Amino acid sequence: MRRTVSLLKKPSFTRVWLFPTWIMLGISRLVILTVTFRRLAPYLGHSVGLQSYTQLLTTEQERRAIQIAQVIRLASRYTPWVANCFPQAVTARLMLGLFRIPYALYFGLTRDRESGEFKAHAWVVAGRVPVSGGHGFAEYTVVGCYLKHIQSETN
Repeated sequence: MRRTVSLLKKPSFTRVWLFPTWIMLGISRLVILTVTFRRLAPYLGHSVGLQSYTQLLTTEQERRAIQIAQVIRLASRYTPWVANCFPQAVTARLMLGLFRIPYALYFGLTRDRESGEFKAHAWVVAGRVPVSGGHGFAEYTVVGCYLKHIQSETN
């Protein structure tokens, strides 16, 4: 009952998009487990290698990117499957593309100081908004970047 009341207090965007986002997280996880990265990569955006890019957003795009980030974080808390950084990044890419918001999806690596093993991370930024995965630049070395630039209707 408490969770239902809490959900009803959320902004309308969150209430409307929570279940579809939850479903997208599941589909993203399933695709990651069943499709090779080589086949998935073309759908992530245009590969620009190791370069980092940020495209400026309008105020409305930035506001929507923040809303998308919030609903992805919330939906990922309630999945019975693993909804770590990669499924969240794929879901963020899907939602940002749906709302025609330019984004950059990054893959990074770092070496664990204790075990010496590599740790991988995926994160998505739209302008200055960290949509999923937080600010991975501080801890991870970028090993791949995929972009989607949305052209305005007037161009």
